[in-house]
Amino acid sequence: MNLVDAGKVREGVAEVKAGVTFCLSLPLDVPGGMTLNARRMPPRLYATLRDGKSAGAQGYGWSYASEDPSLTDVVCDEVMLMNTQYSTQWDSLAHMGSRFDADGDGEAEIVFYNGFRGDRDIHPAAEDPHAAAPWARFPDPKAAVLGIENLARHGAQGRGVLVDLEHHLGRQRKAVGYDELMRIMQADGVEVEPGDMVCLHTGFADTLLAMNRQPDVKRLHDTGSGLDGNDPKLLNWIVDVRLACLIADNPAVELVEAPKLAQPGGGMKRPRLPLHEHCLFKNGIHLGELWYLTDLARWLRAAGRSRFLLTAPPLRLPGAVGSPATPIATV
Repeated sequence: MNLVDAGKVREGVAEVKAGVTFCLSLPLDVPGGMTLNARRMPPRLYATLRDGKSAGAQGYGWSYASEDPSLTDVVCDEVMLMNTQYSTQWDSLAHMGSRFDADGDGEAEIVFYNGFRGDRDIHPAAEDPHAAAPWARFPDPKAAVLGIENLARHGAQGRGVLVDLEHHLGRQRKAVGYDELMRIMQADGVEVEPGDMVCLHTGFADTLLAMNRQPDVKRLHDTGSGLDGNDPKLLNWIVDVRLACLIADNPAVELVEAPKLAQPGGGMKRPRLPLHEHCLFKNGIHLGELWYLTDLARWLRAAGRSRFLLTAPPLRLPGAVGSPATPIATV
């Protein structure tokens, strides 16, 4: 994102011609439930307390009339509990590291982008075995470096470029490698320049949204394309073209393979999510997932365009490894 400088912001602003905006976020309670990812919890709202009573105890909110009958204010207040990466999200550079022999001693350490260490810089939570709720069992993890607040402070505003995979591939499950991606971009006249924020439209989020918070997991697992993280030509292109970040309307940007059993006798170690490792761990390239891109993609295609102003700051939440986002595209 260091490539998204003042010049790239001006290039993004120059793409605003119609003054039309698109919200690129799903509602934050989508997908719905925890069947799509059993480790991620949807948002839940709780009323705050005032004098030991709920802010909703009198129907719509707390009335100051309990303090002074002449006061007319009625106040609603709440607490939200959710996974930061449940719905439309940014991955920080602390989201994904790797077991890597950084010391050259034959032993793999947990290492994150730019050599930061898991035992020193990305602090795990200390287990609280007495916690009443499962989500409270590991309190206070903190990314002392690489947290999402760095992206928030940057602003995450610049020129977005959309690649419409769905238009060419439909919504079938397909791993898209370098050759196919170049063919699609050439067919649509899409060019990616240094500092561009690249968005991949697959139609996955639109299919998910239509399920109205009742995700059909089997159907979703068969829906939508994603990048082929095992294609070395694609990984090299991501670095060589000097794009700022990769964003998709699917859950992982890359197409995630089913887990494979370890081979007898070991074998070469490898990542489960090779594109995540390549982008977040090796090259410091942020990923955005589960964005809603369908309305924008259709407008851009009808207008014969692929570029727009993208404004997409995450929450300025120190130490977090991810964040919900409400990105806005302006065309």
